[in-house]
Amino acid sequence: MDADALTDARRAEWERLDQLSRARLDGADVDELIVRYRAASADLAELKTSVGESPQGAYLSTILVRARLRLTGASDSILTQTGRFFSRQLPAALYRLRWTTLVVAVSFIAIVVGTAAWISADPALIATLGPPDLLEQYADESFTGYYTENPAAVFMGMVWWNNAWIALQCVLFGITGLWPINVLVQNAMGLGVSGAVMAAHDQVDVMILYILPHGLLEMTSIFVAAAGGLHLFWSWVAPGHRSRGESLAAEGRSLATVAIGLVFALFVSGLIEGFVTGWALPWPIKIGIGVAALAAFLIYMLVIGGRAYRRGETGDLVEYEAGTPRLLAG
Repeated sequence: MDADALTDARRAEWERLDQLSRARLDGADVDELIVRYRAASADLAELKTSVGESPQGAYLSTILVRARLRLTGASDSILTQTGRFFSRQLPAALYRLRWTTLVVAVSFIAIVVGTAAWISADPALIATLGPPDLLEQYADESFTGYYTENPAAVFMGMVWWNNAWIALQCVLFGITGLWPINVLVQNAMGLGVSGAVMAAHDQVDVMILYILPHGLLEMTSIFVAAAGGLHLFWSWVAPGHRSRGESLAAEGRSLATVAIGLVFALFVSGLIEGFVTGWALPWPIKIGIGVAALAAFLIYMLVIGGRAYRRGETGDLVEYEAGTPRLLAG
């Protein structure tokens, strides 16, 4: 086959395809674009089969790429995607977890308080935790010294990684349904044991003062991660009108959105723990910083997230990125 001859014979049709790919289209134009796109694709296949790579084939490929983008659409720029992520997808994904997060938070606090009250009320149980002198040293020195024994930047990195690892476990193994609960119960009981030791030495107020500045945002982030993991578990247990695979995939994408957001929230709580909690600042200022950080997170989650959710956002990817969902009747 002569490539020049084919080009001369089809040039007008290719130019019309190129014109359609650049113009505003009505219904008839879209139909024509599809027909001409298929015909040009066949021409390109014939060119490549007969003569291989050629200037004519490169010219036609350029026209087909432009037409294909007109038919399928193009992904948004990175700036547009970033703006949509932080203004719509992430807050909507957080908003969907609000009630589960609340249940997780209340349950966690109940375990902490219950464990601390149970152990601190019985001197025999306190004695099983260690020698009296070591327990006294923990209450008087070690608990508060933990926040200042390392340089602030190093300590911030340590706590950020530790909290991120806890959140990551809730996300990665949330599909089991049991792992997030196990992580929360273990951490709640550990905090309750610390509270019992502090209570036995009349240092509960010190414990609360040192936990509140960073702990408000830090623990809320962990609660959100656990709530996301439980939602992932429930997505395949009760998928609703979707298949289990579709439900799990959609929830997994939304949970990935939450996980990215929690990286930033835990970074902020790590900054507060490393540079605020151990500093020689008045406690009202320290706690005020923690309350402000939590308030900003809750406004983002509940106010901005609620607005995005009511507009139809779920935290999932847009259809262009996630694929067209299967349509179901009824």
